[in-house]
Amino acid sequence: MSSLPRRAKVQVQGVVLKDEFSSFSELSSASEEDDKEDSAWEPQKKVPRSRKQPPPKESKPKRMPRVKKNAPQISDGSEVVVVKEELSSSVAIADTALEDRKNKLDTVQTLKTAKTKHKCAVQPHTVRRTKKLKVEETSKASNLEGESNSSETPSTSTVWGGTCKKEENDDDFTFGQSPLKKIKTETCPQGQPVKFPANANNIKEEVEMNWDMVQVLSERTNIEPWVCANIIRLFNDDNTIPFIIRYRKELINNLDADSLREVQQTLEELRAVAKKVHSTIQKIKKEGKMSECLLKAMLNCKTFEELEHVSAPYKTGSKGTKAQRARQLGLEGAARALLEKPGELSLLSYIRPDVKGLSTLQDIEIGVQHILADMIAKDKDTLDFIRNLCQKRHVCIQSSLAKVSSKKVNEKDVDKFLLYQHFSCNIRNIHHHQILAINRGENLKVLTVKVNISDGVKDEFCRWCIQNRWRPRSFARPELMKILYNSLNDSFKRLIYPLLCREFRAKLTSDAEKESVMMFGRNLRQLLLTSPVPGRTLMGVDPGYKHGCKLAIISPTSQILHTDVVYLHCGQGFREAEKIKTLLLNFNCSTVVIGNGTACRETEAYFADLIMKNYFAPLDVVYCIVSEAGASIYSVSPEANKEMPGLDPNLRSAVSIARRVQDPLAELVKIEPKHIGVGMYQHDVSQTLLKATLDSVVEECVSFVGVDINICSEVLLRHIAGLNANRAKNIIEWREKNGPFINREQLKKVKGLGPKSFQQCAGFIRINQDYIRTFCSQQTETSGQIQGVAVTSSADVEVTNEKQGKKKSKTAVNVLLKPNPLDQTCIHPESYDIAMRFLSSIGGTLYEIGKPEMQQKINSFLEKEGMEKIAERLQTTVHTLQVIIDGLSQPESFDFRTDFDKPDFKRSIVCLEDLQVGTVLTGKVENATLFGIFVDIGVGKSGLIPIRNVTEAKLPKTKKRRSLGLGPGERVEVQVLNIDIPRSRITLDLIRVL
Repeated sequence: MSSLPRRAKVQVQGVVLKDEFSSFSELSSASEEDDKEDSAWEPQKKVPRSRKQPPPKESKPKRMPRVKKNAPQISDGSEVVVVKEELSSSVAIADTALEDRKNKLDTVQTLKTAKTKHKCAVQPHTVRRTKKLKVEETSKASNLEGESNSSETPSTSTVWGGTCKKEENDDDFTFGQSPLKKIKTETCPQGQPVKFPANANNIKEEVEMNWDMVQVLSERTNIEPWVCANIIRLFNDDNTIPFIIRYRKELINNLDADSLREVQQTLEELRAVAKKVHSTIQKIKKEGKMSECLLKAMLNCKTFEELEHVSAPYKTGSKGTKAQRARQLGLEGAARALLEKPGELSLLSYIRPDVKGLSTLQDIEIGVQHILADMIAKDKDTLDFIRNLCQKRHVCIQSSLAKVSSKKVNEKDVDKFLLYQHFSCNIRNIHHHQILAINRGENLKVLTVKVNISDGVKDEFCRWCIQNRWRPRSFARPELMKILYNSLNDSFKRLIYPLLCREFRAKLTSDAEKESVMMFGRNLRQLLLTSPVPGRTLMGVDPGYKHGCKLAIISPTSQILHTDVVYLHCGQGFREAEKIKTLLLNFNCSTVVIGNGTACRETEAYFADLIMKNYFAPLDVVYCIVSEAGASIYSVSPEANKEMPGLDPNLRSAVSIARRVQDPLAELVKIEPKHIGVGMYQHDVSQTLLKATLDSVVEECVSFVGVDINICSEVLLRHIAGLNANRAKNIIEWREKNGPFINREQLKKVKGLGPKSFQQCAGFIRINQDYIRTFCSQQTETSGQIQGVAVTSSADVEVTNEKQGKKKSKTAVNVLLKPNPLDQTCIHPESYDIAMRFLSSIGGTLYEIGKPEMQQKINSFLEKEGMEKIAERLQTTVHTLQVIIDGLSQPESFDFRTDFDKPDFKRSIVCLEDLQVGTVLTGKVENATLFGIFVDIGVGKSGLIPIRNVTEAKLPKTKKRRSLGLGPGERVEVQVLNIDIPRSRITLDLIRVL
């Protein structure tokens, strides 16, 4: 059956991009043979083979390993930077491409040999040549399938023949256009889109199952199979989510980061199930209990619950099921005869008076019943039918107050679950937060939970079994039919119903956990991307009663100018006001940032009162409230001690609070995400899933904002895609030892940062050109040399021959050390060639990047030619061209966080008692949960907008398009619906998003 229903199959000649990712070069039909050949030649044969063949066109690349130690960079004077490609397996190119790129191949040096993280199936002759060099080498196009059509493709492309599926309906896709599924050409990394081969969905997994990974992944995530196949290949090739989202959009049909993470998590779950299935199979085989029927049933399992159901009787130490004991008595033949030849079955012949379990007819009937019940419960068709039936019928989950046990239950806990003490809801309609609440109540022994399947479901199931699946093949006597009926009832009650309950509970819990974690991730992203407030001197205030309020004044560049402690709430408020005024005037500070912890309300009232009295004149002072979640944990961390040595931890908290307004992202990445306090039920969900998701969100935010590698901190750098703590440390050490980075290519010199890491991180690292030009000119005037390179001019630096270490894996890359204005943009080095050709087309230069004249040239060119036509001419995709246009248009100081909301600065406050039903207020979102949005309206207690009041019509188009909904930091206009002063609860209605 086709993995892509409703789509016509056509023969299309495809081409594939060499440096998009290597796994696209694999042909599943040849994978097994290639693996065998790898093991045959890998240890010894590859070196002699590479030396023996002397064809003229291939000789130069084959000599590369012998000259790589001192081959200087050859520059033709252009601004193009050659990027070293990393592949787990290389792809052969047509012979006609060799001469056009011979010089480029000479400059690309290989540093690591035969380190592939994933086994990829490639053409055998290509593997032999490329596994050592890890760069492109020439190969005859005639050796590849589809030679006859090679003339129709660019000469730098690999020909790939195969059956492809043609999309019939453009409306299947998000943006109303056919997706750009694959890309081609080596010199232009983002080549023209081509059709996706039909057999490419057959991705060979490490462990084979009776179901297709791509198809099941597509069904569970509701994402098209071709996209799922691309995503699997991308992740197999160690690509990071930020890199995929920005530079491989056409391969994932413009999915957002949250959807991509969901696919990744589902893929990991399915692989974990497959791995567990195969380990269980091996275990049962060793015990000699494996049968063909059991093997098939286990290979059909798609969830841990199904596997547990099938394998439970075979666990070590198990007493065996009732069916197993009946089989040991020799009654399986009788059970099968009842279904196949009931007319010939005589149960009396099985009676053995001296054998327990066979002594009476009733014992034999019960034994047969147990075997039939087990067969019914393990049958795939039967389980599929009951599952589909439950989807159509009413199945509800019920919770009630647990009976009082000997263990005392905290009365406060009982009150918290008042809503769920008599609760019932259809499993299709229940909300995620309700599932998490019920699970928590059950864990605390406050609630008892059960899944209720109606009797109608059972009756219809038994009727279907008798009439269809388990109907005897010939007439059966009434006493035999009674055994069959009893078997069905026993199977449903004792085996199938518990399995369904486990599956429903596990599915509901899993979905609720995922949604809770995703909500946490969305909140975290919104918080991290809060617009920074640069250029201000800020006073951070960590409120407190007995131990006073800690103050810290920081400069516009985040330097600590002054720290102090004032006691505002111990009868000394008036005296301390003079000290605060003096500090604000001395440092010309007009913005106060107050943490929202203990004594926040009183501290806010104190400052608001002084501001209303114009006490700080001539300064126009404003204040804002910021979350201090995690500040105290960070203040005693090793990172804080290294950053602020000798400073009291309490004062460090005040510094952190101020910096959260100045640059939220740079400050919040220092704190473990789960301590930031924007989640829901975070202690009840899978901590592994939570950490992986939050770390991924932090990586996404830091990468998309970008970092200036010459001034950023190590903590910020380690969150860039492709980097980790060790690589970030090595980058900082290299910078301290050798001076600032001149261009992105120098990253390749850093220890531990290989080609793959460079590919993933290069597009997110910025190099400020003004800083580099100043540095180069200073070095020219003083020493004339930079880190062993001879300076020829302030903007042109060449590499001298450096001594090579013994390790071949990390030889210094010979690159032109010349400042490249493209290094300050979001354009990836792999697209520099396209960017230069685009600049030539519009008549622009590198030194016009980010200037108004560049924007004018681009706009006029786009109006004249059109995006798609330009992309076709440049042999790239529309998505890549858009990234290039954005990079050339955006000014050097561009920060996309300016589109997000800034802190809400205030001068006065209102009280809870001042509120009235119907009052319209503006507020700032503090936290978003699955049941509602918490909004700070300035009365010391957050109000709640129930989720039912947050409708799509009330959200602006930008919020819908960004798929962010409402998140921390957003300003909203709300109306008060209800005020419960004794419980300090405020219910709000959303009017609009400001």
